[in-house]
Order: sequence, then C-alpha cells, then structure tokens
Amino acid sequence: MTTLVLVDGTLFGPEDAKVSVFDRGFLFGDSVFETVRTYGGRPFRLTEHLERLQRSAGRVFIELPVDLQTLATEVQAGLSAAKNDESYIRIVVTRGSGPLGLDSEFSAAPTRVVIVAPLSPPPPEAYAEGIHVVTHRTQRNAEGTEAAGAKVGNYLVAVLAMRDARAQGASEALIVDASGNVTEGASSNVFAFLDGGWVTPPEDAGILPGITRRTILDVCTEASVPVRLSPLQLSELARAEEVFVCSSIREILPVVRVDHSDVGGGTPGPRTQRLLQLFRKKAMEIMGL
Repeated sequence: MTTLVLVDGTLFGPEDAKVSVFDRGFLFGDSVFETVRTYGGRPFRLTEHLERLQRSAGRVFIELPVDLQTLATEVQAGLSAAKNDESYIRIVVTRGSGPLGLDSEFSAAPTRVVIVAPLSPPPPEAYAEGIHVVTHRTQRNAEGTEAAGAKVGNYLVAVLAMRDARAQGASEALIVDASGNVTEGASSNVFAFLDGGWVTPPEDAGILPGITRRTILDVCTEASVPVRLSPLQLSELARAEEVFVCSSIREILPVVRVDHSDVGGGTPGPRTQRLLQLFRKKAMEIMGL
C-alpha cells in the first residue's frame, strides 16, 4: 500500500512533498479542501467533490489555479501511480505564499496538493456494534461569514471537538450551536430517526453539506424512506430511536450512545442497517460495479 502526493501537478513520495512555510494554508488555514474515497479503485462522485471545491474556493475568494478537469486528471495520476486496492484522496487548494500578515492581496499563485493514501475505513465491529459520540458546544469558524458552507482548511474547532470526544472514549463529536441545535459532527453529517422519519439539519443551519449526505437523501427518495430537513434540537436527539453519522470514508456509521445515554436499545437499529445496505448498493450502481 502506497501514499503519494502531487504538489502543483508534480508527483512526490510523502517524505519529499513540501510546501513553503510562508504558504497561507500553513500560516492561517487559508485553504479549501475535499476528501474523496474510491470504490473499485475509482473515485466516488469526483465531479461533485470538485464542483464543491470550486464553490468553497469562490466563497473565500481563492481562484483555482487550474480547471476541474486538470484536477481530476491529477487525482487519477495519483491513483494510477499508488496502485492501492482502495484509496483515500485529499485535494487541497491554498491561497498560496506571500508576505507575513493577514492581507491576502499580495499572495502569489494558489498552491494545489493532491494526497493519495490507502483507504482506512472504520473496522467492521464499528458497523456491527455502533459507536459512542459526545456533544460539543461551539460554532464553526466560518459560521455567520461569507464563507459559511465552505469546506475550509482551518479545522481547529473540529480538532478540539475530537480531542474532547477522545478524552471521553468517544469516536465522534456532535457540534451543538448557541441555539441548542445539533448541526453536524466534527467531520460528518448527522441523521436521527424521530416521529416516523429521518431528520437531518438543513444547509442553512450552517452545516457542511456532505456528498455522502446528498447520496443518502437520494437513496431515501428512491426507496420512499421518509426524511425531512429540519433543525435538530439536542432534546430531540435524546429521544431519537436511531442515530447515525455519515461521511465519505465512514459511509453510514450507527451511533448507539450519545454522551451518557444509549440510543434506542444501545445497538445499531434496523433502519440504519437497511439504509447502509441501500447506500452501498447505490454507490456500486453509480460506479458501475
């Protein structure tokens, strides 16, 4: 299994891949990114990921240094060179290097980085037994700004939330905003089964709308599974029959404990298990597998 990195289109081993210490992505988290996984060795919904990268860049006024087709070609070049059975792909675009200081006017051309690494999904027991999550009161850095909804590189809020989760023996932290709404996970979207249907926070709640989340919504529509986009109060989460988090790498991961309370019977629920099956079937259909 191999990890490789493309920096501005040039392929490196991980020990040789370098960017300047004056890069604004390093100095300020002034960057946008996407995380993609493969099925059958091919990137899942790469076009959608790249389009979202472009939207994120637009929201923070970073001009992509190359077109989306070039980025797609570089992703494929990394995959072909790495030759992993399945891969994790991270695509990063920073504002580039420039003088020290917050003013972005004098930054040079944006830097682009594509990392291809072996895919390391959660272990099978995480799906069979479920995971423990904790709630973490904070707000995303971009909340209430022009960058709301952009997938930006400054993930300090999520890092601290995950530190809190790990200290409590949990696998994920659910972000709770000032209004007491559960918005999303530190690196995932969240769904809860309430009053006969799935509930997931809407995009205007300040979430990062995931590609996996979008696919799940499509699956629910196709399978006539009830789902609604609605704010999710912490008090509502406490009475949910089932809960799961979702992301590109984890797909659909059942939650069996929130803070100190079990969800449902403390085991993965049948609706979550069925939705995972439907999602994986959909993913295989999309990839032609």
